[in-house]
Amino acid sequence: MPPVLVVSRLAKTFTMHLRGGIELPVIANAAFALHPGTCAVLGGPSGVGKSSILKMLYGNYAASSGRILVRHRGGEVDLVTAEPRTILDLRRETIGYVSQFLRVVPRVGALDIVAEPLVERGTDRRDAARRAGDLLARLNLPERLWSLPPATFSGGEQQRVNIARGFITDHPILLLDEPTASLDAANRAVVVEMIAEKKRAGVALLGIFHDVEVRNAVADVVIDVAGFAPDRKAA
Repeated sequence: MPPVLVVSRLAKTFTMHLRGGIELPVIANAAFALHPGTCAVLGGPSGVGKSSILKMLYGNYAASSGRILVRHRGGEVDLVTAEPRTILDLRRETIGYVSQFLRVVPRVGALDIVAEPLVERGTDRRDAARRAGDLLARLNLPERLWSLPPATFSGGEQQRVNIARGFITDHPILLLDEPTASLDAANRAVVVEMIAEKKRAGVALLGIFHDVEVRNAVADVVIDVAGFAPDRKAA
């Protein structure tokens, strides 16, 4: 099947404004593609730029150059040059994201946080809440916590809310930034199966997994980000 996302000659340089405008190149000439029904993993040592790539693909970081072509609404969008409104539209319909950290409005309960992406896409609120509850139960979050704001939860409990929120929609592309980092073995196994289900549904996934067992269980291909390291001496 043709790819749903193609990266070519992607580069990212950070400008250190508090250090006299020093430029720090972190990614150069990155190139890869994501295909439906597969999970690609960004590999390489810490600090090599894996999270920077993931954030450029979600539009959190602006790329310095290159192209990120995404299949969207039957056409193709280049995330590198897309307007902010288009990026928001891509996030609603095409690219989902599970980060390492849960960022939500205070005082909103966990069930509503998980259901919100479905409600925003037009799903009946009761149906969205039912699906949210099914995911939270599957991730072993006690029902007594569902009405409480996740700010009161442990790190592992917050991450399970985060995962449920990211997996509840049917985005054709799903980005995963260390989704199992705070989880115990039982819940890591649940997430591995959830990823397998997304692949069977034809979703293209791209993730960062420092847990070797999880990475081996989900990866169809490993992208060596060290191969995209810039020549900092030349810079």
